[in-house]
Amino acid sequence: SHDDDATKQSELFDTAISEGASAIVCDNAGADASIEAVQKAYDAGIPTFMVDREINKEGLCVSQIVANNDQGAQAAAEALVEATGGKGDYAELLGLESDTNCQVRSNAFHRVLDQTDMKMVAQQSANWDQTEAYEKTEAILQSNPEITGIICGNDTMACGAVQACLDAGRNDIKIIGLDGSDEANAYIKSGDMVGTALQQIALITEMAVEQADAYLNGTAPEEEKQLVPCVAITADNTDCLNAFVYTEPEAK
Repeated sequence: SHDDDATKQSELFDTAISEGASAIVCDNAGADASIEAVQKAYDAGIPTFMVDREINKEGLCVSQIVANNDQGAQAAAEALVEATGGKGDYAELLGLESDTNCQVRSNAFHRVLDQTDMKMVAQQSANWDQTEAYEKTEAILQSNPEITGIICGNDTMACGAVQACLDAGRNDIKIIGLDGSDEANAYIKSGDMVGTALQQIALITEMAVEQADAYLNGTAPEEEKQLVPCVAITADNTDCLNAFVYTEPEAK
């Protein structure tokens, strides 16, 4: 794990290269900050397969397999509109602003919410972090006690926001995230969170390993950039999600 530290990630790439890795599968530490490390692997003739997050350069990775963040964020925002009736003030917690996913998700949120009577009164970055999201939510609640919703760029921040609201006695605030984590799913089950959108990361990483195997055996994927659809998770289908794996409900 590089812990989202580009320097640590670069060192891990160096180790993989020096040990003669056949392939590298990576959830990168930043769209721009990771280019140099991937370039080193490319120059060494080691194929890289990116999962979850893209880098801002094409041609260095054999494949970049990511969740359709635009579609997923839109689905999560639609769940919030349904829960609030499309009215009221809300706050937004942004992720790491240098991460491509941060802006993609935020744009999709606003494409939905800007068409309603909802009004954003606060927007702050919590850098994908739960503790930071808790602290930012505390401050937002103090300065904007009238808010009825919080949109979060990922589930980690959403869980921090939920806990801050619960600790403040504000179980009336509707909160959405994006990821499909078990922790967020538990909050959805308890009614403390409206919904999330599952990034099918278990499926994505399986695809990356399968494509690495195929590539090493002479078959490259048709496209470098590949989108995997997200699945909206609300109280209606929360029992279908476990450990980032979604199982379709049985037909009745």
